[in-house]
This record gives sequence, C-alpha cells and structure tokens, in this order.
Amino acid sequence: MATDNKIALVTGGSRGLGKNMAMRLAADGTDLILTYRTQQSEAEAVVQELERQGRKAVALRLDTSLSTTFDAFLDDVKVSLAQTWGRTQFDFLINDAGIDASSPIAQTSEEAFDSLFAVHVKGVYFLTQKALPLLADHGCIVNVSTGLTRFTTPGYAAYASMKGAVEVFTRYLAKELGPRGIRANLVAPGLIETDFTQAARDTHPELGDVHIVADGAGSTRGSRRCGWGGCVSLLGRRPLG
Repeated sequence: MATDNKIALVTGGSRGLGKNMAMRLAADGTDLILTYRTQQSEAEAVVQELERQGRKAVALRLDTSLSTTFDAFLDDVKVSLAQTWGRTQFDFLINDAGIDASSPIAQTSEEAFDSLFAVHVKGVYFLTQKALPLLADHGCIVNVSTGLTRFTTPGYAAYASMKGAVEVFTRYLAKELGPRGIRANLVAPGLIETDFTQAARDTHPELGDVHIVADGAGSTRGSRRCGWGGCVSLLGRRPLG
C-alpha cells in the first residue's frame, strides 16, 4: 500500500552530521533512505533506531566517489521505494556524504585532489543529475558545504574549493529545477564535533575553543553541539521567505 509520508534520501546518513540530519528528519515525521560506504552494521543500527521512532527506513550501500555505480544504486532505490513505501519517487535529497583531507597547497598531491573532487564535486553533480527522475515535484535538495568557504584555515584550500563548487551548483539547481517546484538549498556548518572532523580537531586544537552552536542559517566558526539537522529538516518541510 502506498504511503503519503515524505521520504528523504540522505547520503552519508549512517554517521556524523548525516545521522544527525536523519534523526531530526525522522523526528519531524519523515521516512529515510540512508547510504553508507563500508560500515553496514553501523547503518543498520541507525535504521533500527529510526524504526523505534515509528519511521520506515532502509540503508543502501553507496560509494559517492564512483559515479559509474550510481545507476545500479538508483535501481536499488527504486526497489526500496516500491517494496517499503509502494512509491516510485522520494521527496528530499540530502547530499551529505564526504571525505576529509588537509594539506598545504604546496604539498597537495593530484591524487588527493582528485579524490576530493570525485566525492565532493563529481559525485554530488552526477548523483543529483541521475536522481532527478526519482525526485518528486515540489521536493527539495539540500547540499552540504562548509564554513571554510567563508573563513580560511591553512591546509583546507582543496577541500574548501570543492565545496565552493557545490555552492555554485546549488544556485544553478535552484534556477533550473524551479519550474518543477523543486527547491535547492545549502547549509555550510563550521567545525562540528563528529568522528568525521576528528582529524581536523586533532590538527587544529585551537578550533576546539570555539563554542558557537550551529543552529542558525549564518556561517559559524565552529560548534560543539549540532543543530544543523533541524535546519535541514526545516528546509525540507517548507520554503523559507
């Protein structure tokens, strides 16, 4: 039987900021499709947690650095939509999956640069492109950037440049998908205490002295508690303005 519940696809939704977004979306009544790259048991534990909240959820494997796998992944999404929800489309796409890498400009290798590009630019662009037929009209896309596009920390030129490209892409998505009533928005958090940012916090311990909470829409230099899940849920539920 088809369900009218909203459904969000959250890449990287099994841990860190992605998990925070998924949990908040669930608390606001949204069902979830989560992706993981290697930690299947971790992802399944999140699914069970979401189900205990009364939501429907599935976890699917996805390596966002391999765009050649996107067609097969979206075939899995179609199967999950049909079997779990009796539907052919989902409502929200949250592009959160990412990798972290830092090095001074003079020491950045082409291999490291290409790895960042594959996940944060090419992966976001082509996963979104290929997912468009499965994204319902009047839906929403939320891309995750970084505060490092607005302030600078040595060693993050390549990473921040990739996120800058995502910000431009988001503006074009909003323009081109407007006729379908699809909104495209961006969140750009500062440093949040998750396992994803552990290396950055170890390398730059001074950033741990910042206690700004990332609850608002503006840029922050860092946050110990994560309120971005609520921001993403708000963007998904209704247009602002």
